[in-house]
Amino acid sequence: MTEGVQVSGSLRTRLAITLTGGAAVLAVLLFIVVRNYAAQIAQQGQDSILSASVTSILDAAVIRDGVVEIDFPYASFSMLSTPMDDRIFYAIYQDDTLLSGYGDLPRTSGTATRAYQGSPVRLVTASRVLIGANVRTRISVTVAQTQDALSGTLSRISRNVALFGAGFFALATLLSIWATATTIEPLKRLTTSVTRRGPQDLSPVAKPVPLEMVPLVASLNSLMARLGQSLKQSEDFIAEAAHRVRTPLATVRSYAEATLQRVDREENRQALRSMIRAIDESSRAAGQLLDHAMITFRADHLERDDLDLVDLLRELVLRLTPVAEMKDIDLHLQADGPVIINGDPILLQNALRNLIDNALKYAPGESVITIRVDAQPRVQVEIRDQGPGFPPDEIDGLTGRFSRGRNAAGTIGSGLGLTIAQDVAAAHGGTLALSNLPEGGACVTFSL
Repeated sequence: MTEGVQVSGSLRTRLAITLTGGAAVLAVLLFIVVRNYAAQIAQQGQDSILSASVTSILDAAVIRDGVVEIDFPYASFSMLSTPMDDRIFYAIYQDDTLLSGYGDLPRTSGTATRAYQGSPVRLVTASRVLIGANVRTRISVTVAQTQDALSGTLSRISRNVALFGAGFFALATLLSIWATATTIEPLKRLTTSVTRRGPQDLSPVAKPVPLEMVPLVASLNSLMARLGQSLKQSEDFIAEAAHRVRTPLATVRSYAEATLQRVDREENRQALRSMIRAIDESSRAAGQLLDHAMITFRADHLERDDLDLVDLLRELVLRLTPVAEMKDIDLHLQADGPVIINGDPILLQNALRNLIDNALKYAPGESVITIRVDAQPRVQVEIRDQGPGFPPDEIDGLTGRFSRGRNAAGTIGSGLGLTIAQDVAAAHGGTLALSNLPEGGACVTFSL
């Protein structure tokens, strides 16, 4: 059904990729923001402890007898202990003279991160002015600590945030799939509704649709309205054509027959017989073409009614008996009782008339055509004649339009009778089967 349609990709796939891509970007941004914020908070915590350590050391500095003395508080370094046993470095200066600690420890102003002894360390430097009796001096204290514990903490935070981001992405992906399916569902329902319609169902789409689909549905309804009008004009044309074609041909044939009765010369009579035969062929071909067109239009919206298939066949037999008597053919209808079906009486009558008419054309004189109606195991009509039968090598293609067997030469026909019957059977969910009888003759099984 999609042949000839140019495809530019799947709308569902595009929407899913867009939503999933957005979820991936949000997950990455979430990871970066949360990790950076956690790193900032953890670093601030370490800086606060380092600052407290430096302050406690500075508070312990005093001047006695003109000499600076510092009694290290125990808590100044114990507060810096970590599960990773980070190393701690310090340096104490009086003015620019090292009093204690590591002389090569970098001196900074405030807080900074430096490399020291092959490891990154966090340094905090603070100073204090001490004033004695005759002394004024500045004490500077620098305390540094490695960042192994901080790195481990950040690794755990990063891992947890990554897991949270992956969970967020997975949830967002599932929501994207659900949102995509929900969004596309009205379009799928519309597609299914239109696909299930037969060619003749051109009623407007009445089901509620999302606001964004209103222009599409409005255009579709407008198109179906125009198609409905065109189809109605075609049906009217077929009905009018059937009347205008059959009536003049019947009139011409009657004039030709009347003229034949008044003509004595054999060559003129032969010409009139050829004319009558040509009129019959034209009338039959035109009639069957119009019947086939009518069946094509009605097949997808059958006007079903409950009817007795046996009564329908009995009426056909009565109407065709005069034709059969002209060839000394006996039409024999067999049925065990009424067979009630639900179908289109006009199409069924048309199909069965064509099948019986075919049997009459090919059956020899003084023979019997048997019409058998069965209700079990399924409703079917079997028409048997005593004619030449179907050519075995052509039997599979005889139901095609304008297909006639090689034994049809000299017999009036258009090659549409079996096609009409098969189309009517298919419209009623049935089949048409052709076969040859062992004792000779053709058998056509029309099943519903």
